[in-house]
Amino acid sequence: MATHLRQPPPANAYDPFAPGAFSVGVRTIEAQDSARGRQFPCEIWYPAPKQDTGDAELRDATALPGTHPLVVFSHASGHHRRGATFLCTHLSSHGYVVAAMNHSEVIAPELAPPQDETAQQRAARGQAMIDSRVPDVRFLLDHVHSAGLPALGISVDPTRIGIVGHSFGGWTALAVPGVEPAICAVVALAPGGASHPKPGILPLQLNFRWGRNVPTLYLVAENDVALPLAGMYELFQRTPATKQMFILRRADHCHFMDDPERQHEAMRTTSWPEDLSWLSREMRPIAELCSGEQAHLFARALTLCHFDAVIGRSGEARRLLDGHLEAELAARGVEAIAHKA
Repeated sequence: MATHLRQPPPANAYDPFAPGAFSVGVRTIEAQDSARGRQFPCEIWYPAPKQDTGDAELRDATALPGTHPLVVFSHASGHHRRGATFLCTHLSSHGYVVAAMNHSEVIAPELAPPQDETAQQRAARGQAMIDSRVPDVRFLLDHVHSAGLPALGISVDPTRIGIVGHSFGGWTALAVPGVEPAICAVVALAPGGASHPKPGILPLQLNFRWGRNVPTLYLVAENDVALPLAGMYELFQRTPATKQMFILRRADHCHFMDDPERQHEAMRTTSWPEDLSWLSREMRPIAELCSGEQAHLFARALTLCHFDAVIGRSGEARRLLDGHLEAELAARGVEAIAHKA
């Protein structure tokens, strides 16, 4: 793809594409949910005083003192809390605390697939997974406020909380605002929840009974085989809030994960059960799609820009989102389409 030479932004100009002003600390905690008898491994990323360590996470680093905005990250089905460190660390380098957990289907023995599972058992287990997702996030929010951050010597601002999720996690991000009034901004990365899922895909549903305006950004993939673009248009149209959607060209479902090239090819070459066998047939080889570097630049910058505009109330971020982002992305070698409602 042809790109244009681009002058670097002036010093101190708003630049969501670049790493932020802070180093990134990370800590793993265990959160015990006594009510459900589940113990959740959680990852907390947080801003730390700047050190000359490049983009590396600093395990158990001293946190930057103060009160910070919070973003919850919700992972895809079958994945884990560190499934998008490229995004979580970027947000933290710009001043956000980011909290992610291994969701119930990863840690609860009763949600693991048994041997010789029948179709009826699989459907019941899938519904139990769905039913656990929103309570998981509400538990994590409570835990972060009550126990997770005091040990770091920092706190989060209860008026500045956002959520971002991918796939099943994208559905989670869209479902939580209906029951959790603390959420004030959403980013949905290729979310589930459309009315007509393909065979074998979890039958997720969304009622969008938010009762308030929760500004929402959809970041989706043009060639998403698992959750096609038609479903993204449907969800976008149904979202009862201020909303925007950007489509990453020549991208598939795994482009929003760490190591997307490997994730995509693993998904494409897996021997799936019969009801999911279409995945391997329909997915294009990664060589025919955009690079992971391009996808990560797209997701990092636009997610940060949305949270800065809504949670940070940044006029510069809002002007960039409402302006010529397609050209800004193209100047960096990323092809994207701003969907017009």
